[in-house]
Amino acid sequence: MATDQYTHPDYYAMDDFLTDEQKLVRDAARAWVKKEVSPIIEDNYENCTFPRHLLKGLGEIGAFGPYIPEEYGGPGLDQISYGIIMQELERCDSGLRSTASVQSSLVMYPIWKYGNEEQRMKYLPKLGTGEMIGCFGLTEPDHGSNPGGMITNFKDDGDYVILNGAKMWISNAPFADIAVVWAKNEEGRIHGLVVERGMEGFSTPEMHGKHSLRASATGELIFVNVRVPKANILPNKSGLGAPLGCLDSARFGIAWGALGAAMDCYDQALRYSKERTQFGVPIGGFQLIQKKLAEMITEITKAQLLTFRLGQLRNDGRATSAQISMAKRNNVEIALDIAREARQIHGAMGITNEYSIMRHMANLESVLTYEGTHDVHLLITGMDITGIPAFTREMPEL
Repeated sequence: MATDQYTHPDYYAMDDFLTDEQKLVRDAARAWVKKEVSPIIEDNYENCTFPRHLLKGLGEIGAFGPYIPEEYGGPGLDQISYGIIMQELERCDSGLRSTASVQSSLVMYPIWKYGNEEQRMKYLPKLGTGEMIGCFGLTEPDHGSNPGGMITNFKDDGDYVILNGAKMWISNAPFADIAVVWAKNEEGRIHGLVVERGMEGFSTPEMHGKHSLRASATGELIFVNVRVPKANILPNKSGLGAPLGCLDSARFGIAWGALGAAMDCYDQALRYSKERTQFGVPIGGFQLIQKKLAEMITEITKAQLLTFRLGQLRNDGRATSAQISMAKRNNVEIALDIAREARQIHGAMGITNEYSIMRHMANLESVLTYEGTHDVHLLITGMDITGIPAFTREMPEL
């Protein structure tokens, strides 16, 4: 079993910008990951299982809803602290971060922002500790980049609504206690509903055969005439803008998380380049290896600056969806490039499970296209700077 020797790169002294609280949050998350997750994650990845016993620990380090106010059982941390925790988790494994970011940004966030006080008090404290786990139902088999075209719907039935439809590629679905589901009412308006496990007609079959995010549980959400109490409808926001607001929060976490994966690959490659000798000298002394390493740390440093500034803007309530898209797209792209270069530096050893590089590379292939594909995020930036949408000619009502 390989020892977790991770030391985070900080070429531009970014630690100087962190508060004492943010450093404590990071150190606690890092220590927990090294002790509890690193020793087992390769086995979980190879066996395609999620280590459910870690859920309580994720709650204890504040990984579930870090920014949720204390009155609802959350730590009440800032957005940069949220990003730091996601970075430490994905530094170990993207699937681990995915579980936490779904719980935080796609389940707790909409209940906090769009729910009423009764819903907040009912769900948020238990979600924060990991006693209750949630998932987010937006993507459908035929509607990914175009979520506004969803066909999942509900019809009025007195004090209830009748929900029908299906969602696909849902992280946490196989073991989730609740699902925040987005569906159209009889007028075609999108609303969020909290669907609870045990409601008749609601099932969550697990998806198999993944070559990526293997240590994360992925499933479907199937609704066949599910009677959902109207009290479970999130009342404070409707329209496509509601789930997209959740995705802004999640994509912000992904920008930090993917950077963590890049940092881990670089850290391993740098260490290996100093230890591995060929022709009588460490390979780190060869020009082409130094070129790879120098380009890695340059891209990491640029991404650190981009992400930290985005965190400041998000703390101030000024970060735009387009700015978040830019960071998500950039950081996932550089993380994949760095993983591939790090694999080359390791040679044949880079494909073994003695190192996490190949696992990061496979995981990042999913991160590249989930919660907005790489190309769509590029077009979001294009639309933002030109004012002309290239990916659709008819903008959906938000």
